[in-house]
Amino acid sequence: MIAPSTLPAIARPAPTAEAHTFLGWTFHFQGKIEEAIAECKRAIEVDPEFGNPYNDIGAYLIGLERFDEAIPWLEQAIAAKRYDPRHFPHFNLGRAYLAKGLINRAREQFLKALAIEPRYTLRARPSKTFAAW
Repeated sequence: MIAPSTLPAIARPAPTAEAHTFLGWTFHFQGKIEEAIAECKRAIEVDPEFGNPYNDIGAYLIGLERFDEAIPWLEQAIAAKRYDPRHFPHFNLGRAYLAKGLINRAREQFLKALAIEPRYTLRARPSKTFAAW
């Protein structure tokens, strides 16, 4: 088998949106958040219908406490044609709303996440806040 790095540039396979997203995860776990966001943006350039990098950008921005910036990315993840698992952006949008004190909006998103995936294990975190649900 020929190593891709030995092929002429025109014959090398282009990185997929998934590859850029996974590289973003790697940067995230190394604490290189801005690099992770940049890789996710590259993923979106390759395939704008792939929802995972939108969610990842939103989640990274939540981690940086940049909630207002996170919200449109998470909304785009929800609207994306190609995205799995579908409950993640709802849960993350709920986290952003909760951090902003928008309790009813947060509750709505958490309930949507649970409607999609009732067995989601991270659901215990916000449900402690909303024990009456």
